[in-house]
Amino acid sequence: MIKNIIFDMGNVLLDYNPKAAMQMLGIGQEAQAIILSELFGGSEWVQRDLGLISVDELYEGVRQRVPEKFHAELKKCCEKWDVCMVPLDGAKEFCRLMKEQGYGIYVLSNAAESFYEYFARQFDLDFFDGIVISADVHATKPDTKIYEHLLEKYSLKAEECLFIDDRADNVEGAIKTGMKAFQFKNDFEEINPLLNS
Repeated sequence: MIKNIIFDMGNVLLDYNPKAAMQMLGIGQEAQAIILSELFGGSEWVQRDLGLISVDELYEGVRQRVPEKFHAELKKCCEKWDVCMVPLDGAKEFCRLMKEQGYGIYVLSNAAESFYEYFARQFDLDFFDGIVISADVHATKPDTKIYEHLLEKYSLKAEECLFIDDRADNVEGAIKTGMKAFQFKNDFEEINPLLNS
């Protein structure tokens, strides 16, 4: 029986869309392609999620692979990329409904410590029964360590948890720890049948 719902953040609760962020920040077309690859697709981004480097170190690492003429735009992206992080349609309503129905509500996300700033602008942190981000644990999904940390920290039984993530590999990681898991594709209605199965 499912008693707890564990949400990924990006593209489940908030819209993680680097291309939209760059457009919102006025980044030029030529710079967008390079920054998308080198910043958002680079190893430093993962290091940030692991809580191992600062924003300044992120910028310093990536700028070595980006032409100097784009350094100002790169710095802007490093510091303000989270402008795109707004709630997905129906996310707040679904979370509220699940809580009203008595489910424990949790967040498990690959995210740097800046999560606590941008996420708090959209959701009340106290609304959730628990939050674990990768920067705090120094492990990222789909490493089973991060799922197990959440279960242990909040005394949850894996078989009583439904984990929701947009990425298949992260869903597999949850299944390996004994949770029921679902790959989210922008439709909260698809979750309801899983809660009663």
